[in-house]
Amino acid sequence: MHDSKLPHPIKGKKIYFVGIKGTGMSALAELFHKAGAIISGSDTEEIFYTDSILKQLGIKYKEGFNESNLDDNYDLVIHSSAYSKETNPDIKEAVNRKLPLMEYTEALGAYSKNIPSCGIAGVHGKTTTTGITGTLLKEMDLPVSVLAGSAISNFGGKSTFVSGTDFFIAETCEYKRHFLSFFPDIMIITSIEPDHLDYFKDYNDIFSAFLSYAEKLPENGILIYCKDDKGADLLGDVIAEKRKDIKLIPYGIEAEGLFKIENIKQCSGITIFNIAGIKKELSLQIPGVHNVLNSAAAIAAAVYINSSITGNSVEEVLEKESTNIAAGLKNYKGSKRRSEFLGTVSGITFMDDYAHHPTAIETTLSGIKSFFPGKRIILDFMSHTYSRTNALMEEFSNSFGNADIVIINKIYASAREKSNNFGDLNRIFFNKITENHDRVFYYHEPDDAEDFIKKELKEGDLFITMGAGDNWKLGVKLYNYYKQLESREKPGADRRIK
Repeated sequence: MHDSKLPHPIKGKKIYFVGIKGTGMSALAELFHKAGAIISGSDTEEIFYTDSILKQLGIKYKEGFNESNLDDNYDLVIHSSAYSKETNPDIKEAVNRKLPLMEYTEALGAYSKNIPSCGIAGVHGKTTTTGITGTLLKEMDLPVSVLAGSAISNFGGKSTFVSGTDFFIAETCEYKRHFLSFFPDIMIITSIEPDHLDYFKDYNDIFSAFLSYAEKLPENGILIYCKDDKGADLLGDVIAEKRKDIKLIPYGIEAEGLFKIENIKQCSGITIFNIAGIKKELSLQIPGVHNVLNSAAAIAAAVYINSSITGNSVEEVLEKESTNIAAGLKNYKGSKRRSEFLGTVSGITFMDDYAHHPTAIETTLSGIKSFFPGKRIILDFMSHTYSRTNALMEEFSNSFGNADIVIINKIYASAREKSNNFGDLNRIFFNKITENHDRVFYYHEPDDAEDFIKKELKEGDLFITMGAGDNWKLGVKLYNYYKQLESREKPGADRRIK
């Protein structure tokens, strides 16, 4: 941790981001850029989806880390938590030059100190919930700033939406208790269960982190929590005993009150449902009951933020904004790598999803199965981190039931895991999955599976890449292949060599 402070206001300040291509880092760079700061930075030469976002914004950055990247003309250096002065030459140079230095989570938290804020947390669903919350507030035409952990279609393909600074809404991460740097007035907890087991010892350890976060709420702070999730529900019970001054807002199918979910109907290409406090029927064009839960959380947050800004009661906001809420949900197109629809070509639907925890895999596949009835699902999965794969092996083996064919790639090692201490975990993992699934295939590298997938795919199929690794590139490659194939096969297509 560092002792530096975030300049306020940041307009006109020169800020350098080390690791600028990271999802959170690029989003914060985007937010500060829109606030008038002069942004630059550095990262590895590897291409990420954030490259295109940064280039669209006109933010310049260096490919590769080098002490020559920095000079004395920076008001602040912000670095990703993945890097330190011991291993990164840019950070080391910032320290040598005595430049003000902050870690990403510190900078995000410092920004939240200056504006009434809402922190959105949970093992699953936080990015989608943040995206929907921002979309609803945008529909309500409120002066807010929103930061999500991925590109949101409704934010113009960017990670942030900025229309003012009356309220700040941000996705906040539990890993290494990073969210404890944030200062929320309103908080959403979507889910709590074991994850990041390279850092957390067990479920009790991760629960204690969420509890510490919830206890950061000020007097009269608002905790919005999922009644359907055992961990989040328990947190609500514990906070109710410990902090009588916090307002508790449950949401979900099991909840009582304004944000109880009712009458869910999953149809082809649409999910219809009701929320107790809204008379209108609501609909979503992204798959899964889990996204109905995320929508209920977003509605609750948007309504309370609206109430805080306008001074209207929650009931008045629900009545006045029901049309905007319905429109925002119906028009929500999703986010990058969260049930992302790449397109349909040659009768084959291509999707990509970030799900890398067994619960997320199971709920996402179940939602897709209901959303696209009758389609055969072919899944390419790349597990993320040796520690998670090893610790949740049994849960993983039971999570692929809704896929017709499962392709397993090598485990994607995290930068925070220096080595694999679990033996031949790729083989062990593959064998474990085969215990509960008839058609499982192993291809070490995603591209190794290309020929097999081309032989398997047929009209009416759905192909999805899933995981927090880089196998998403295979999905894009296959989609483009079939797109070119389809264009060549169209009657009257120009087949001349160009």
